[in-house]
Amino acid sequence: MASFLLVAAIATAADGQGLLGHSYRPLAGKTPVDLAATYGGDVVLVVNTASKCGFTPQFEGLEALHANYKERGFAVLGFPSGDFREQEFEDEAQIQEFCTLTYGVKFPMFQKVHVIGDEATPLYRELAAAAGEAPKWNFHKYLLDRDGRLIASYGSRTVPDDPELVAAIERALAAPRPGSGTK
Repeated sequence: MASFLLVAAIATAADGQGLLGHSYRPLAGKTPVDLAATYGGDVVLVVNTASKCGFTPQFEGLEALHANYKERGFAVLGFPSGDFREQEFEDEAQIQEFCTLTYGVKFPMFQKVHVIGDEATPLYRELAAAAGEAPKWNFHKYLLDRDGRLIASYGSRTVPDDPELVAAIERALAAPRPGSGTK
């Protein structure tokens, strides 16, 4: 069941980029991607992934969401992590090959990160603080609005085509892009 948080009062980060004010390397890549510059103004679903988990088939649904809403300004951003029983490959090239060949993943996947504890990346520390909860397992989902603010946090058991999640994405996509005055 999704733990739904309507976040009306969360202030964006001091730099005005919301929670996306970070850079991460693409999976098996070298040049960091500025998330705010690349995905700012989009509705974003941030997901910690793992290749060897019972929830791994969610890759198919995440790819379907990404493909379905991409043209309207939506992106799924995957962050592989081995924080939960080391259910992720060590080698990023192996993660990339598995995701692409097994599940046809085309949505952006980034470097392997820590999502919990003292070693959690700044993005995941901020997501956990905004949501009031860190991921409890793989495939936890954080939905961000066009301003990079948290809309909702969904546990691992919430599948990508869950009606509540899809409705929240569609509501967020109905909002105009910041500064554009248009949808």
